[in-house]
Amino acid sequence: MSLLLSSRGLHTATLATLYSQITIPHSRIFRKFLSHISAHPSLGTIVRRLDFSHFNPTGAGQTARERAQTLNLIPATLLQCLSLTPNLREFLAQEHIDDDLSSDVIKYLLCSLPQLKAVDFCACSSTNFRDAFNSVISSPQLPAYLPITRLSFHECTILPSTIYETLLPRLKHLTHLDVAHTRITSSALSSIPHTAKLTHLNLSKCSHLVGSDVVDFLTNHPAAKTLVYLNLAMDAKSHEMLTPEDLTSLLPVLPKTLRSLNLKGSKMNKDHIPLLLPLTKHVEELGLGRHLDLASITSLFAPPLPTQDYEDEGDVEEEWIPHTLRYIDVSDLSVAELDLSTLFGTSCPVLAKTSEPLEVVEVGADVWKKVEKAPAVKRVGWCGKEAGRRGWLVRVRGQEGGDSGARDWKWGASYWGMRKIPVARAEVGGMYGHYMFKR
Repeated sequence: MSLLLSSRGLHTATLATLYSQITIPHSRIFRKFLSHISAHPSLGTIVRRLDFSHFNPTGAGQTARERAQTLNLIPATLLQCLSLTPNLREFLAQEHIDDDLSSDVIKYLLCSLPQLKAVDFCACSSTNFRDAFNSVISSPQLPAYLPITRLSFHECTILPSTIYETLLPRLKHLTHLDVAHTRITSSALSSIPHTAKLTHLNLSKCSHLVGSDVVDFLTNHPAAKTLVYLNLAMDAKSHEMLTPEDLTSLLPVLPKTLRSLNLKGSKMNKDHIPLLLPLTKHVEELGLGRHLDLASITSLFAPPLPTQDYEDEGDVEEEWIPHTLRYIDVSDLSVAELDLSTLFGTSCPVLAKTSEPLEVVEVGADVWKKVEKAPAVKRVGWCGKEAGRRGWLVRVRGQEGGDSGARDWKWGASYWGMRKIPVARAEVGGMYGHYMFKR
């Protein structure tokens, strides 16, 4: 605060630092912030981001009912806050405030903030939230065009498909779309304007989508030509989206801009490995589907052995191009399919030094139980790490250190295996970190 008193220049710069990006960890901080911008409206014009991703309703020793009674963060005060931040560009919400997202709040976000570029409703799934959204999309006040370019409904399981069918055609410049585990339909997906240029798309666990329609969208829609992150992972126990035929059609047409591709839950076979090989020359994250085995995976990391046929015919085999994979998800493979005795053996290249730059191998729960404390992991130069429901084998680095994992396309995240798309450049934590790396 002493900088505020040093000079006018420092005073202006300090205010911009303090107020441009506001993080609200609990309701008392929200009340304090609202009081400040109410007393000094000029401060509200500095605000560019309202971040509730770290919000904890019990963090200040209050239950949700007690919080409502204090009138700190309620729909009326949240609406007042939005009205005092006219230059807001990023609004980051999550499930702990979904009951505070009234129809008036949502309407204000969509209709009254012309500079708003990013909105995240991560895991908002209360009936009040659903009813509020339904009310807004049927309103004649909803503009034909929305300025939002980055939108996340990650795990908003309760919203009907009409929400996406109404909103997506209005997003002419959409770049980031996360609709994981929602009721988005093929018609809603295809309604994305041709002027959009998607770089990040998460369709994970979308059981209302048809695999062939998704392949058609990714093949023919102009908005899908510059993808960097694509998540098509499914829980095969509940729904299968991509068939072997879908994969055969999809893999050759994926853009070279791609850096992260998740096909977990898809129905793969060894015939898909040659189609995956070109992708491993530019993709850094790869999630594999079911029904593969260790031999299939090995061929992604090492050139095939020369055959007698080639030697007899005098042909020259195609030059081997090293892979770019830093992370591979093989959590769909069982203990038998992964063949642990061979995986940790000296003849297998997957965990060998020759497989670099590979840093992380994600395994399923049954495999994790086997390798979590196995001495063989340390012997081959790796270690086990876990978070939430996930377990990884991670290459041990010496004093030289390893790849930090930070990438421009991750928007602030540094770990590998991101399952939620960030819509704002920020350090990952709170509920967003939970949905990105622990589920």
